[in-house]
Amino acid sequence: MELLVVDDSKVMREMIVACLRGQAGLAFTHASSGLEAIERLSLRPFALMLLDLNMPDIGGFEVLEFVRGHERLKDLPIIVITTRGDEASRSRALAAGATRFMTKPFSPEELLTEVRALLGVDRQGGPA
Repeated sequence: MELLVVDDSKVMREMIVACLRGQAGLAFTHASSGLEAIERLSLRPFALMLLDLNMPDIGGFEVLEFVRGHERLKDLPIIVITTRGDEASRSRALAAGATRFMTKPFSPEELLTEVRALLGVDRQGGPA
């Protein structure tokens, strides 16, 4: 299963992948901007997207709106991972179509648990 990791910070993308790398059966594609995420989503399907809200070109809210506006992508699970911990951002992201909302810094265990739950896999990578 391939995951799309979208964050303008290379360090943050690498941290997210490091947290999930131990889960069997996962592969990762990176996008460093909202525009790059939309381009990658247009080219092939992903099992899940991890999305930052704050990006320099097309922000995470706009990426959410793009995804939820396209029939092929409308059911894609999306975990928003952001520094925006305020309730307004949380509510807006969930209303725009985020499946889960997490704030940075995040717990690696919590991230892995959320990804497993959304993908329907157990610790070994099989069906839960």
